[in-house]
Amino acid sequence: MISVGNSANRTEISDLSRAGEEAFPHWYAIYTMPRHEKSVARYFGLKEIECFLPTYEKLRKWKNRQRVRIVLALFPRYVFARVNRMQRSVVLQTPGVLQFVGAGATPTPLRDVEIAFLRDETAKKAAEPFADLVIGSRVSIKRGPMAGIEGVLVHKQNGDRFIFTLHLIQKSISIQVAAEDLDTLPTVVMP
Repeated sequence: MISVGNSANRTEISDLSRAGEEAFPHWYAIYTMPRHEKSVARYFGLKEIECFLPTYEKLRKWKNRQRVRIVLALFPRYVFARVNRMQRSVVLQTPGVLQFVGAGATPTPLRDVEIAFLRDETAKKAAEPFADLVIGSRVSIKRGPMAGIEGVLVHKQNGDRFIFTLHLIQKSISIQVAAEDLDTLPTVVMP
């Protein structure tokens, strides 16, 4: 058994263990500019930085009625990278990267099991984005001729419905709206 006699030696040992942790790579979420996920992932590949960009396929119908299957980021504006402390500056210098996700200036590492789960589910093509729409929440329409209109999300037997209320006359109507056309509004707390 080795005993450490003075506090200077204890400090050196803790510094060595901290340096070992910093040299060990962790998974981090990287926040990117809009629609830069794929280019950031390609750049990481060129710089030999291990990264993961979870994607899903979506069938889009163009104006000419042609259907095209496109690949989109499962988490828009996020790429995951496995880096050590020394590689963080390379990540931050990547075109399209805005910041590491974390508390303040300190990046928060992800657990390896979370990345493994995402890899497994996206490989099975079982994952798709889920809107944070909750029945009863206030939402607004984000595109189309009714863009900017606010209302409440409700559910009926044939799917989700958007309730628009004309407050002046206290009358409401129900409209079928696709979930991807809605944005959740922040809740307002009344004093």
